[in-house]
Amino acid sequence: MTAPRMLAAMFDLLIRGGMVVDGTGAPARRADVGVNGAVVAALGDLGGEDGATVIDADGLTVTPGFVDTHAHADSSLLVDGQEAHALRQGVTTEIITQDGMGFAPLTHERYAEYAGYLAGILGEPPLDLDMSSIAAMRSHYDGKATNVAVLVPHGALRLAVAGFTDRPLRGDLLDRARALVAQGMADGAHGLSTGLSYYPQSYSDTDELVALAEVVRDGGGVYVTHVRNHNNDRAPGGSGVLEAMTIGRRSGVAVHVSHFKTSAPDAGHTAELLAPVDAAKRDGVDVTVECYPYAANSTIPGYFLRGEFHEGGPEALLARLADPALRPAMIDSLRTLFPGTLERACWSHVASERNRALPGMAFVDVAAARGVSVEEMVLDVMREERLACGFRSIPPASAALTRAVEADVIALLLRDDYTLGSDGIPTGAMPHPRAWGSFARVLGPLRRRHDAPLEALVHALSARPARRFGLTGRGTIEPGAHADLVAMDAARLHDLATYDDPRQHPVGIEHVVVNGQIAVRDGQCTGVMAGRVV
Repeated sequence: MTAPRMLAAMFDLLIRGGMVVDGTGAPARRADVGVNGAVVAALGDLGGEDGATVIDADGLTVTPGFVDTHAHADSSLLVDGQEAHALRQGVTTEIITQDGMGFAPLTHERYAEYAGYLAGILGEPPLDLDMSSIAAMRSHYDGKATNVAVLVPHGALRLAVAGFTDRPLRGDLLDRARALVAQGMADGAHGLSTGLSYYPQSYSDTDELVALAEVVRDGGGVYVTHVRNHNNDRAPGGSGVLEAMTIGRRSGVAVHVSHFKTSAPDAGHTAELLAPVDAAKRDGVDVTVECYPYAANSTIPGYFLRGEFHEGGPEALLARLADPALRPAMIDSLRTLFPGTLERACWSHVASERNRALPGMAFVDVAAARGVSVEEMVLDVMREERLACGFRSIPPASAALTRAVEADVIALLLRDDYTLGSDGIPTGAMPHPRAWGSFARVLGPLRRRHDAPLEALVHALSARPARRFGLTGRGTIEPGAHADLVAMDAARLHDLATYDDPRQHPVGIEHVVVNGQIAVRDGQCTGVMAGRVV
């Protein structure tokens, strides 16, 4: 008589029979993944073992959870921590407080002021929260559906020490700012973010940024930058990217350049785009870069107003918007900073009922309906919405230009220094589709169209960003790693979010596990909130 076969082990979760792409860039292999608690316990042929919960991954590809290196989910996480737009793409970790925008370290009054100023891009967060330190801010992001990592936001930093004042930090102000960066790093931030086309960040200069970056270097963090295209005279050679490389050279900090890619006018010219980056890397500067897979962008209209109009903060800006004597100068700013841009834009977000019909409408059409110029219309809407409005550009009319930009994105991600950041803004009635589609678009239709290796792209979306931002134990599938996992149908994976219907989830992401808990099952969110602030 044959003795009964004893099960060797019991896992809390067993993902059986998938093709594992482990995040390292190694070839896919058939393997089972056993999970106990929040970590991967075993990887390989686990056919003799069982699990309390079993996912049949036959026909599916199992990968590490993806890291979104540039998410504007600061408010959405606080309002609705489910983060379905990210989870259902396989994103298990989001790095927020990007472009120098974030809510700490600020007093309650400054927090409310800055939240209102940024509402057009971040949405409206609850105002009854303690944001007096990075530690306090981080606590509010624990227990959401995704893991969350934060940076010290340069905008909040400058507000805390100098307000909306047009002067680079020096002396005592700089010492206070450096102390806040040091405390933020000690509190768990992974670096410093700057958005040098937004205020009050644009009031800085290179010397200020080098001094702050030195503190980040000492804390083992990363200097993350949306490079300057305001107050360019304050940067070496008048170039934002040269300024970022200079900061890396002078301070020794690791540099990560946000959303740095070609657009329709320069599609196909990635070598020219990256020449300053590659030169800095040859000089020993530690640089990584980031992109998203769309030919259109999204921001707030205040981006197009010179710094003189932002001085004093949101209420001072609103007073200027209401002053007829200042209208000619403000119109000139909108026309000259980025010529022609507003004529190729549409509203994505407004806060008031008064303008609820505007999202999705082209600026030229709204202006025509109001009988004013595009610039006059933009200023009027900013005043009517008390700055809580955002817009996105209209994609190129030529599909060939869009496809050329997408081809560049795939080529960039196949380098050894690029990551994927959605730059997603999950706010408004007609937001940019990148918040719902970036990761599925890269791993689905763009990968197939360009015959890009799945293993290389998964590495760029998981292990590479985890290593860059010090997300210890994340980004790979191996025993002892955090169990952030995705099971997808790689052949069927496709984004569905479009510019006219952006809030559409992709197909092909079947299961998502966050810290060992199933957050997406059979393509639907389970409601589990297993994410941690990391």
